[in-house]
Amino acid sequence: MENMIIRPEIALDQFLPVFVESTLVLVFGVGYAAIITLAKMGYFSKKWMVVGYLFWALQTYFLYDFAMLIQSNHFTMKVLMVTMVAYLFVPHLYFYLISAADDRYEDKDEIVQDTK
Repeated sequence: MENMIIRPEIALDQFLPVFVESTLVLVFGVGYAAIITLAKMGYFSKKWMVVGYLFWALQTYFLYDFAMLIQSNHFTMKVLMVTMVAYLFVPHLYFYLISAADDRYEDKDEIVQDTK
């Protein structure tokens, strides 16, 4: 007997909402990373970080709604939400590691001196 995989099908009239919401997940995710990164680098003021967190919240909402539209199971929904919480901290961890590396190796730069 052949194994059958039964999966939920997306109705044809749901294609556009699924496409739009998955696109918004990507757009808000890139917006969050860009705004937080530019604010931490000093190109934007720290006030812009609130907008970045708003983008993260919108991304999380649209990811949840997208998962509901494609009829994800409960385990997948939990994994997606845990991933979104982890994504909230990734830019902060990145800049912490960069600043820690700069502090650690700042005094050990090689200085070439002329000994003549």
